[in-house]
Amino acid sequence: MNCDEKMREYYDSGIEFKRLTTDIGPLELARTRELMARYLPPSPAVIYDIGGSYGPYSFWLAGMGYRVSLLDAIRLHIERAGKTAEDPAAPRLAGIHVGDARRLPFADDSAEVVILHGPLYHLVDKADRLTAVREAWRVLKPGGLLLAFAISSYASAIVGIRYGHVFNDNYLATCEAEVTTGRHERPAGWRSGGFITTFFHHPSVLTAELREGGFACERVLGVHGPAWNVPDFAASWDNPAHRNVMLQIARLTENEPVLSPHMMAVAWK
Repeated sequence: MNCDEKMREYYDSGIEFKRLTTDIGPLELARTRELMARYLPPSPAVIYDIGGSYGPYSFWLAGMGYRVSLLDAIRLHIERAGKTAEDPAAPRLAGIHVGDARRLPFADDSAEVVILHGPLYHLVDKADRLTAVREAWRVLKPGGLLLAFAISSYASAIVGIRYGHVFNDNYLATCEAEVTTGRHERPAGWRSGGFITTFFHHPSVLTAELREGGFACERVLGVHGPAWNVPDFAASWDNPAHRNVMLQIARLTENEPVLSPHMMAVAWK
């Protein structure tokens, strides 16, 4: 089974539908919206949300007046987005597509913004990632904005320290591989529920790949920062005062993206 097939099998379980509402997902959702809004041009700009899953960001952006087309490789995600779109109260999307980030069904120079959500970590081979980056460059208008999301090459090490997983030799070997090569593999013999084969970036590698794909990369920002490590995350997030502190910590540390599981690169055509 190749990486594309493993990705489809993983997401066909529906696991993505609850990710942003459970565990540390609410922090990721809030901070991703905050960071994207900081750089987006005024509506009604055209936005292509590539790898945008079932549309949690697409519908939010459309609700602000942007002309958003959603594309994802997982048919189950697009089916869910289609059901959401059937609700008369839902914001209108310009398009909903099953597709591949390496072969976008959009015209040259047709969007002000491209968002790459999952492709840069699900495309394990550099050649495939560069193809996706160059496709984003192709469909963007001159001066257009790319917001590219990646997972930190230190993510498993940070998670493993928090939960004590690093004392398992197979888990530690996975951390070492991520830091030295970027490649993430589920640790040998590890319990079910771990992530599939993916590529985790150091910020410098992410910047270099975007530049190689033709972009001027302005900066890479941490999404969560270390704020997700608070004791009893759910209780802290439900406390408005604690939630504000967590968001403030994420903002204070955003320029050190290696502290965060997820990163957002800001780049321009």
